[in-house]
Amino acid sequence: MYDILIIGAGISGTFLARDLARYELKIALLDKEDDIACGATMANSAIVHSGHDPKPGTLKERFNVRGNEMYEDICRELGVAFSRCSALVAATSAEEQATLDVLQQQAIDRNVPVTRLNREEIVAKEPHISDIVIDALELPSTGIITPWEVAIALTEEAVLNGTDLYLKHWVTGIEKTVIDGQDAFLVHAQTPAGLTTLTTRRIINAAGVYADDIYAMVSEAQRDAATRRFSITPRKGEYYVVDHETKPLVERIIYPVPSEKGKGVLVVPTIHNNLLIGPNSDFNDDKEDVSVTPEALAYVRREIAKTVKDIPFHKVIRNFSGLRPTGDTHDFVIEEAADVPGFILVAAIESPGLTSAPAISEYVIQEILAPQMDLVPKAEIQRRKPFIALKHMSPEQYNEMISQDPNFGRMICRCEQITEGEVLDAIHRPAGARSLKGIKKRCRPGMGHCQGGFCEPLVTEILCRELGVTPEELLHIYPGDEERACGISSPNHV
Repeated sequence: MYDILIIGAGISGTFLARDLARYELKIALLDKEDDIACGATMANSAIVHSGHDPKPGTLKERFNVRGNEMYEDICRELGVAFSRCSALVAATSAEEQATLDVLQQQAIDRNVPVTRLNREEIVAKEPHISDIVIDALELPSTGIITPWEVAIALTEEAVLNGTDLYLKHWVTGIEKTVIDGQDAFLVHAQTPAGLTTLTTRRIINAAGVYADDIYAMVSEAQRDAATRRFSITPRKGEYYVVDHETKPLVERIIYPVPSEKGKGVLVVPTIHNNLLIGPNSDFNDDKEDVSVTPEALAYVRREIAKTVKDIPFHKVIRNFSGLRPTGDTHDFVIEEAADVPGFILVAAIESPGLTSAPAISEYVIQEILAPQMDLVPKAEIQRRKPFIALKHMSPEQYNEMISQDPNFGRMICRCEQITEGEVLDAIHRPAGARSLKGIKKRCRPGMGHCQGGFCEPLVTEILCRELGVTPEELLHIYPGDEERACGISSPNHV
């Protein structure tokens, strides 16, 4: 019997798993995919937003500002990359300047650092700014991370501290019951091996685009359109990824002035020196549709030209899309369900959800769980070891690694300079990789210019050898869902 079972191993679920694992609790983290961070956490703009943008009085405002304050220290603790690269919100008309006035005042009211820049000052900082940009806000507390790296690191620490991780568990039903005189839940899940059931005292529903469906499994009111607490409609965002540049086109994130559809089409310099361009923002009925379309990509190209020029689209190496879990409440839904005690909603976590995740976890634990449970801190906490990245080591350190293990001398990915030793480390870590996509997210083979053309067969060979599986078994398919596979073969994924 678990004390708490978390559904969804995205950024919200993994922060909760890591933070709850610091207490004397029995925790489970469950996800339908074959790895951590396969949904919105894998496919987004990777920005730690400053907090200037959310509407006043919302949970988005509260947790965005607090989350931004928390991230740098958390990333340092986890041993993952974080950069406060700053951001510009660029206006191209008098009407947009009026919106900048509002955003500037919101930033001041929230103690978010902000500076107003004129055209000359903007060009001095970002020479590739569009010729029609006339005014901008600079937000220096804005940062960037690699979202899935953070989620994986959080999960590693959760697992090291006793959390049970269940991947490839697609929840098919939840029953409220009583066990040993106490309220409990039976969580039924489909796995490649068949149906299984887990028991838990409490559930945290952090299931992304499926959070409304998961809630409906235990709530009669949620099943009725007239009385449901919230519903989620996926909102697709499609992106370009530009290859590494010796000198980055932009040093800061460039936002347009936001609209009712969101923050708009952005240019983002990434942690790994790629350039991310996007997204569009289109509602979509299919919660599994992560395709990219020529029409959407053309829209992204048109829109980005309004704020940034000279983008080297001839150096694009990949397109991908992600689905934002957009709720009809227009705000996060973070609460214990009124009609189902013990069932906690962490739902409708769209932008700025990535930034807000550590603050959401803090709130759920301190304000929802602590008044109900005896949260006893563990006497000792295990810490993860950072990923091995030989290309960032000195020649002396590199040679020392090879002398200790010759696998670090065999190059697997030429584009990203990844060795067999790094792939083996990714497999055998806590919550280690079990798929091509899992390897890619941990140590980056396949992220470079050739997109796996050289390294994917080599990584496949290593995975099969270490896991004792065939190449066909690396792509798992759910019973009755033969067309759905969770491998990395699709060119539409990160």
